[in-house]
Amino acid sequence: MAQQKPKKQKLTQKLLNRYRLVIINETTFEEQLYFRISRLNVIMLVVLSFAAVFMFTYALIAYTPLRETVPGKASSALNKNALENRYRLDSITEAYQHQAQYLAALKKVLVGDVDALIEEPDTTLMDEPPLLLDNVPPNTADSLLRAKVAQEDKYNLLTSTQAEIRQLLFPPAQGPLTQEYDINQKHFAIDIALSENTPIKAIAEGTVIFAEWTAETGYVIMVEHLNGFLSIYKHNASLNKAQGDLVQGGEVIAMAGNTGEYTTGYHLHFELWADGYPMNPTDFIDFSDQ
Repeated sequence: MAQQKPKKQKLTQKLLNRYRLVIINETTFEEQLYFRISRLNVIMLVVLSFAAVFMFTYALIAYTPLRETVPGKASSALNKNALENRYRLDSITEAYQHQAQYLAALKKVLVGDVDALIEEPDTTLMDEPPLLLDNVPPNTADSLLRAKVAQEDKYNLLTSTQAEIRQLLFPPAQGPLTQEYDINQKHFAIDIALSENTPIKAIAEGTVIFAEWTAETGYVIMVEHLNGFLSIYKHNASLNKAQGDLVQGGEVIAMAGNTGEYTTGYHLHFELWADGYPMNPTDFIDFSDQ
């Protein structure tokens, strides 16, 4: 026990012993600079140097763009871009679904599958018990109202609207009709006999959404108009417009021909659709050549 105390004092003394570090000119041996240090001073200097280097490195990585190089550490800009890309992907997916539904309906319009476009009736109310009115006596006011409605139906809005539309739409071509609109035969169009390369005109202002060759109906061009109208021109010899072009009413968009497997001669197969349903073109357009 008596020997441990001197050893401890000797170690402490070594740490506290002061030394003189002198810098001497090698040529003149003149003393230039000197430092008085101890072993404890050297240890503290080394510890403080390591601490300063550690703090500087931490600040450099934590508060500068270098932190993005650390594995598993994402920057705020990267997180923001990822969030924006997610929103864009959701929007693109939704737009793609709407476009796919639109193209599917458009395909059915091209092949004339009108039955697939008609929605099935809602059967949720069919289970309701029928309302029995057999024993209800007729009412004078009700009878007068029925008579008034029946009289007004003769001059309903649909008739006047058709007359207005009839004045606004250009005939795509004028000539004798070889086949009329017949929904029972699923002929949702009219066929107009024409000479070869007769100009085919757009019925109104719109955008060309389809202009391609099909094996069954030859060169086909389809124009989308305002208010949900769609006009289709089939069996053309050539097309003057491409998909995406804007057209004006009365502008030449194709030339009459005899193309496709389903053709029977030079003519125009013209269809008119409104909100996904076929319409009789003769109700809206005058095709007479007089």
